[in-house]
Amino acid sequence: MLLAIDVGNTNVTIGVFDGTTLVHNWRLAALRDRTADELGILVTRLFETTHVQVETVSGIVVASVVPPLTRPIEEMCGRYFGRPALLVDAANAGIPIDYFPPGDVGADRIVNAVAAREKYGRGGEVPLIVVDFGTGTTFDVISRDGEYVGGIICPGIGISAEALFQRAARLPLVEVRKPDGVVGQTTVAAIQSGLFFGYVEMVDGLLRRIREEVAGGEDAVVIATGGLAGVLSSEARGIHHVEPNLTLEGLRLIWQRNRPA
Repeated sequence: MLLAIDVGNTNVTIGVFDGTTLVHNWRLAALRDRTADELGILVTRLFETTHVQVETVSGIVVASVVPPLTRPIEEMCGRYFGRPALLVDAANAGIPIDYFPPGDVGADRIVNAVAAREKYGRGGEVPLIVVDFGTGTTFDVISRDGEYVGGIICPGIGISAEALFQRAARLPLVEVRKPDGVVGQTTVAAIQSGLFFGYVEMVDGLLRRIREEVAGGEDAVVIATGGLAGVLSSEARGIHHVEPNLTLEGLRLIWQRNRPA
């Protein structure tokens, strides 16, 4: 069994692999003041509810973009699972990185690139673009040669909705979803239209510009992941595949490449 942990700004996503099969996955709120013991109690309780024995975990791999949570996660792994965690970074991910400095690339972005390259790289025939709809929305580009060459970082759609609510006194905070039409006939529908369709057009527009700039971009395969990937990808014309567990799969691949003989 492999325990894979993706520590993001909004959620801590936890996956358990039996070999290459993801058998369980959960999401916890990424509360930055949680202690190792609090995390340990939560995670081991999740194991109990699914009848998975803690003792069966033979490896742990972690990608974290939240420094205040990285150390408690490491302590939790040692204290409750009796094993050190492999922390993913630019040096051990196993993918060439053309970014300056390489250490500035978020671990989740590297992990997504590794997973996309493994599943959709077609032996170096096409470039890849990964769109991750998380707290921020990121676009990451992998060249035909399998090199991570950079990307784009945008505010997430949830952040946009919250900012509009906080800065406009008469506008409500709305659920992000596809409205019935583009022209909203209520305030809520109008906001939803602006958020949803505006974001879809932003995604398609940025994908078009990336394709124009990257060698072989006209053939690029686009993979979406993240919490709202399924919702937004239904309208974004430039997205080819939706992989909700892309980050966990990438963590598994990186663990396999780094695990002791």
